[in-house]
Amino acid sequence: MNPDRQCMSDAIRDSLTSRIFDGTLKAGDRLVELEIAREFDTSQTPVREALRELESLRLVDSAPYRGTWVRGISDREMVEAYAVRGVLEQLAAELAAPRLKGDVAEIRESLSLIHESARVGDIEGYAKHNLDFHRGIVLASDNEVLIQSWDRLSFEARVRLHLRSQHEPRLIERAREHDEPVDALERGDGVTAGRLLRKHAESCKQRWLDRSLTTEVDESIPERQPVNASYLS
Repeated sequence: MNPDRQCMSDAIRDSLTSRIFDGTLKAGDRLVELEIAREFDTSQTPVREALRELESLRLVDSAPYRGTWVRGISDREMVEAYAVRGVLEQLAAELAAPRLKGDVAEIRESLSLIHESARVGDIEGYAKHNLDFHRGIVLASDNEVLIQSWDRLSFEARVRLHLRSQHEPRLIERAREHDEPVDALERGDGVTAGRLLRKHAESCKQRWLDRSLTTEVDESIPERQPVNASYLS
């Protein structure tokens, strides 16, 4: 592949990814190859390559004769994805524990960065380090099928889009949920670590279920009442 074309493809991919994550591009917005090519003063070939990468990351969808558009992530999809993630990470922890016993420095580094990002309210940093943390445990399982299955869930995109959509993500509270699994892994206790990681995934799933129910109630009320401040405490 031509290096210049590859660089342009990467630049287009990164730019469109940023626009999706910051809300400039919203679910359902169409991405027209010719318009993007004009914006970046390039041919449609690197644009096409960038869009293919975004589709592999599950940030966009495409179909013949319909083009490409920003992909929406439904509450149901998030609930189902967290259910699968919990099972995969429980198994990953059990497999990884013998390898991580007494040697969790890299995972603790990611954990430290999760807490720091939470402390300063850095959503982008939290999402990145959260991905590094969970994937680090999955990689330590040394099970290629498990790793590939986990990667297909595309949780980097899911977490970033989810946190961006929340008015009060409560990052500090959520960061604490990662502490005990690391302690268990350091002891080589994969059963406990796996149970805790699955519990963490289930709590994330429950938050999405609660969000889905709240959304349904809100949509059924013609005029929304002011939110009780005590609910946010």
